[in-house]
Amino acid sequence: MKIDTIQSFIPPTRILMGPGPSDVYPRVLQAIARPTIGHLDPAFMTMMDEIKVLLQYAFQTKNALTFPISAPGSAGMETCFVNLVEPNDKVIICQNGIFGERMKENVERCGGIAVMVEDKWGAAIDPNKLEETIKANQDAKIVAFVHAETSTGVLSDAQTLCHIAQQNNCLTIVDAVTSLAGSPLKVDEWGIDAVYSGTQKCLSCVPGLSPVSFSERAVNKIKRRQSKVQSWFFDLNLLMDYWDKRVYHHTAPINALYGLHEALLILKEVGLEKSWSLHARNYRAFHAGIEAMGLSFNVKTSERLPQLSSINVLEGINGEAARQHLLLEHNIEIGGGLGSLAGSIWRIGLMGYGSNMKNVLTCLGAFEEVLQDMGAKINQ
Repeated sequence: MKIDTIQSFIPPTRILMGPGPSDVYPRVLQAIARPTIGHLDPAFMTMMDEIKVLLQYAFQTKNALTFPISAPGSAGMETCFVNLVEPNDKVIICQNGIFGERMKENVERCGGIAVMVEDKWGAAIDPNKLEETIKANQDAKIVAFVHAETSTGVLSDAQTLCHIAQQNNCLTIVDAVTSLAGSPLKVDEWGIDAVYSGTQKCLSCVPGLSPVSFSERAVNKIKRRQSKVQSWFFDLNLLMDYWDKRVYHHTAPINALYGLHEALLILKEVGLEKSWSLHARNYRAFHAGIEAMGLSFNVKTSERLPQLSSINVLEGINGEAARQHLLLEHNIEIGGGLGSLAGSIWRIGLMGYGSNMKNVLTCLGAFEEVLQDMGAKINQ
């Protein structure tokens, strides 16, 4: 490529129905185009306060330490682990997909000891296994798990898992990247101590921010650390002062925060419970269409994630080729499997602004056409 040939980038218009990012609300796109102001401007600080209140609503919490990390969901994950895990801390990790593996990696990089509770990829976390593991590791300090496993389309019972952890004096770290605003998530009621999410899923904001929230118990542990947090940027002892006292820490992604503010405002206008029910309703319609074609889901009905479905690739069909046909011929983006599920499932998202009946019908029609053209035997 010659530099003289490069021009302004104009992206194609897609329907984003993969595991993320999701289609962005038009109001959010308008918001991020507003004039940039300084990150210490009094007007910007007022907006920071409003984002905190709106995030507390979204997370259903009164936690004072609730704010967006200036980086994507994976950074939210790292923030939770580097602050709460000290060298030799034992952390029980419930794994039923690829993001449990990343939790283990974070624990080990912090010098902690990861104890794994493994379930089948495509199944919810078994609370009995967690209980047995805690009893066998009574010196464990933290339980970590993924609420909505994006790699498999599984929703686990976060309330029960947190209750088990509390009964055994363990703090909890919960990945809510795909569940926030899409499935019931009640941080205070369920006793979640540290939770992180992303802006690009059911909030339908642009990628690049990670909402987090920490309980008073978690904050007390962070303040009593015996060793420095290994990350300067994600050290909550510094970020607390940034968000509470406005002590300079870094230049915030100002326009991206405009977008998050607008996305959270839309969530408040729609209503959190209505958002949950809309995701469930559109999933049911999509589910009916998929099964009518004779396709099957990789997850049993009671454990399916409404905003992200994993569908088994038909025998004799190249799953990646089908994805490319959908993208290039119908401008619809869906995802493929990860890890051990690579090539065996399609992951189709109905998240936030993209969770609507038009997308359901458009995707079903295009999917049927592509599979027929590829010679698949599906119901008419």
